[in-house]
Amino acid sequence: MCGIIGVIDRGRQTMDGTAIRRALSMMNERGSGEGAGYVAYGCYPEFKDYFAIHVFFDNIHETKPRVDELLHQWGRVVHDEEIPTSDLPRLRKVHTPWRYFFKPDTRLMPRSTTPAEEIVTELVMRINTSIEGALVFSSGRNLGVFKAAGWPEEVADFYRIEEYQGHCWLAHNRYPTNTPGWWGGAHPFNLLDWSVVHNGEITSYGTNRRYIESFGYKCTMFTDTEVVAYLVDLLVRRHDLPEELAVTALAPPFWDEIDKMEGDRQRLYHALRLTYGSAMMNGPFAIVVADQDTMVAFTDRSKLRPLVGAEHGDRLYVSSEEAAIRAMDPDITNVFMPRAGEPIIGRVVA
Repeated sequence: MCGIIGVIDRGRQTMDGTAIRRALSMMNERGSGEGAGYVAYGCYPEFKDYFAIHVFFDNIHETKPRVDELLHQWGRVVHDEEIPTSDLPRLRKVHTPWRYFFKPDTRLMPRSTTPAEEIVTELVMRINTSIEGALVFSSGRNLGVFKAAGWPEEVADFYRIEEYQGHCWLAHNRYPTNTPGWWGGAHPFNLLDWSVVHNGEITSYGTNRRYIESFGYKCTMFTDTEVVAYLVDLLVRRHDLPEELAVTALAPPFWDEIDKMEGDRQRLYHALRLTYGSAMMNGPFAIVVADQDTMVAFTDRSKLRPLVGAEHGDRLYVSSEEAAIRAMDPDITNVFMPRAGEPIIGRVVA
């Protein structure tokens, strides 16, 4: 039921949040008013070299000092502030959204190949599991997640989405089924540079969660989509898989299809299924994942959830519905439907 949409400008030209707000609102029948959100890449150019850590606080005075102390133990906060919001009659502000611009002290992780990222990952997991009343929901460089429990237009107006600029945007309109609608459970889900929006259900969640937690990740947001962000981080950043192979590991062909392949291709797909069997996701889903340079969209192996792609100039769009894409850009010139499990990939070239 959920509505998803993403756009990336391959020339890294920025766009404000006006069009994606309009597009997501076109899919209100896919939501229930219990969760919506946006992520913008490139929205903090003045702090582009720092990790923008977004936190929901239940009680600023009691909880924020503990988060401040932990951040100062692991690096330096160059600026922090409450995220600007607008009072709305139909969206109750149950959490205070705060942002820190943080630079890790990489000397504290001398044996890591990605020390800054490992520090921030550790901080996200530690805050979300040990500091009651604080929840980190965005932690990448030069990007921001903005989400809450409400309809797309309400969440956009609450965070003043039109005031942000980004060369890549993802957005999500949630229809909760197996988990409650709440601010932390709204999409996008994020870890470091990776953000995820998802329509459907990950029926392999239990297996996927046990697998990802064996690598030190902690699932705290009571939704199956959270594991997707962590799986992508594990496969691409920590295991150094190209995006195409990471998608193949998450949504691989069936065994009978692999048996029909030949040579190196068959051996590769066979190895991926054996190595990442516990990372394989089952169930009906359509997923869009992005980082600063790439946007990837794919469905389950039977395409039980809709996904459509479109292009116009340097811009690549993906969504649950063509109408939502046309709400962003009525002049799109190339509309296409990917096959089941086939990724749509857009990369920045500038």
